[in-house]
Amino acid sequence: MDFEVSYTLENEQQFWDELEDILSGSCDTHELIDNALRNYLSFTTTYSDNYLKSDLDLAKCSTKLRDSKLFVAHPDYVRRQIVYCLLQEEAPKLLYQAASFLLLDGRQDESTFQLMTDEGAFLRLIELVQTLEDAGAGLHRLLMQLLYEMGRRQRIRQEELSMSMFRGYELQLNGSVMIEEDFVVYLLSLIERLSDDASDPYHYPVIRVLLVLNEQYMVATHTAPVSALKSPPPIPQTFTNNHNTILPNRIISVLSKEGPFFRTFGENIILLLNRESETSLQLLILKILYLLFTTGTTYEYFYTNDLRVLVDVMLRNLLDLPFSARALRHTYLRVLHPLLANTQLHYPENNYKRDEILKVLSTLVGSSGVGALHFGQVDETTKRLGIRCARLPWLDEDGSTVNLSPTAAVKLGAGLGIGLNEKAAESCLSVVGDSVAAAIARPGEQMPSRGKGDR
Repeated sequence: MDFEVSYTLENEQQFWDELEDILSGSCDTHELIDNALRNYLSFTTTYSDNYLKSDLDLAKCSTKLRDSKLFVAHPDYVRRQIVYCLLQEEAPKLLYQAASFLLLDGRQDESTFQLMTDEGAFLRLIELVQTLEDAGAGLHRLLMQLLYEMGRRQRIRQEELSMSMFRGYELQLNGSVMIEEDFVVYLLSLIERLSDDASDPYHYPVIRVLLVLNEQYMVATHTAPVSALKSPPPIPQTFTNNHNTILPNRIISVLSKEGPFFRTFGENIILLLNRESETSLQLLILKILYLLFTTGTTYEYFYTNDLRVLVDVMLRNLLDLPFSARALRHTYLRVLHPLLANTQLHYPENNYKRDEILKVLSTLVGSSGVGALHFGQVDETTKRLGIRCARLPWLDEDGSTVNLSPTAAVKLGAGLGIGLNEKAAESCLSVVGDSVAAAIARPGEQMPSRGKGDR
């Protein structure tokens, strides 16, 4: 098949018919496969303005390639060539086609994202997201979707995670100038610039990229060599590269220094937690909330009213989770504790829904048999974490908020570090942080909801 092919199209059906013909030929050599792919890319980019106007059209086009005789016969080779297209091409229309196919293919076969990781596509996507913002909202959004899907399925090499964050430029926001900032600031400032966009009130793709980058930092910390963390903070905020150099969690670092400039991100992740049903994304949100509520410089990143909304959301979700969702329930409780203990909610003038919080915690830990009735046999971790929350000073004013026998209370209290010295308590908190970092769920898995038959 020759690369230079001339087509005369009169309608959309002819476009799809010609596309079928391009992909249906028998290609037994790499040269023939390359020619077919060149024709596919040349044809689709030439007529994209006429017949690929929507995301649905673009997805249909990518599906045609993935279902074609060409791809079925040579999946690994075709996939690798499309990855090289993403890595090497500069034309936005070509990048649009490549990113669309890789996103579709990767969601169905995760080896695509492994190949992208091996070929260094993470850094390339970081570059493209920053340089192609003016090439069109559709391409920009698609590149961020691809970066997110790749990042939540693959462990990014630590040196790449470090290298990708820094790109010096001057940013002016709200009358202040920040010099030599990084990719994290770029994403956060993008959310602020779009905060009044009624068509995308949650800035979903941008937020998801920030969430998955935060998880990459947390996982790197969670698996870092012990020798590299001789004096760890109570919460994982750093990771080590292959040279054992401590590198910061850039997201937490930026919010620690410039949090007031980037309030919209915080507001929107609370809204997302309220509406999101995918378990893996719920966990991504909970992980960054955990870090924000356990890092001293970000204790008060959120407005008090937003924290109250978050309490409502968390209480509702804790009660709605079925008996089987233990790991997710544990993560919610691990986040709830620093939310109530460290933020402005613990100030007397900001105490919020004390009775409702205690009622939910009593239900969870099985006080007076209520938890067993609601969830079935309550596991020890749920009890431990629930009691830890309930014994916060502003909740446990008279020391009797959780009705347990003295023996059980002492045993569970000891397991939580209650009554232990400061060093032991910090160690306990570090273990909790590791547990939050390690919480995972398969992409696409929906957050379970407690049905009538789930007891």
